[in-house]
Amino acid sequence: MTVYRRGDVVLVPMDFTDRSGSKLRPAVVVSGEDYNCGTPDVLIASITGNLRAIPHPGDHRIGEWRAAGLLKPSLAQTKLATVEASIIRRKLGELDPEDLASFSRGLKVALGFVDE
Repeated sequence: MTVYRRGDVVLVPMDFTDRSGSKLRPAVVVSGEDYNCGTPDVLIASITGNLRAIPHPGDHRIGEWRAAGLLKPSLAQTKLATVEASIIRRKLGELDPEDLASFSRGLKVALGFVDE
């Protein structure tokens, strides 16, 4: 079993938020090492290439999108899901440390852990 790390960009089937279907999409792993090693699951946040997507508090435009294994400029969204690691198709890359730090701050805002 592959253990994924926080900041890994992966390809995974993601349900639409209205549960009408799913699509193979990139996502960033947001759960930490203890979570990822101690459970069969990982916490992920969706990534979209639609830079005009409905904005959510804490979303982050990925600066180093090529290094993350993405095909075009993309947005890490604060739309979270829990998935079994076994359904992840493959690792595409990883977020640059600055992108990961900025997105981590955005997640704190989205979850109400800090003020905007």
